[in-house]
Amino acid sequence: MLELLEKAFFTGLGAFALSQKKAEEFLAEFKDKYKVSEEEGKAFLEKVQGMAKESRERLKEIAEEEVKKAIEKLGAVPKEDFEKLEKRVAALEKKLKG
Repeated sequence: MLELLEKAFFTGLGAFALSQKKAEEFLAEFKDKYKVSEEEGKAFLEKVQGMAKESRERLKEIAEEEVKKAIEKLGAVPKEDFEKLEKRVAALEKKLKG
């Protein structure tokens, strides 16, 4: 349950990642609403954007881990292993012909 909440939290923060225009709009509203200076507003926004970036990266890591687990459960072979086997088979076939 805690893992699900963690994923939801990180997803929410990732969704909070702002485009430049939205960031400027948010900053202007934040300054007006909370009476903060330009520097304080920018510092806050940078902190939030940094948190969003970290959250996106963490969410990506979690998703990759889950996909790997699913692939292992299915018994699928990683692409790298398949390509290695493909090369070995080709080399053996070449040896048999030559």
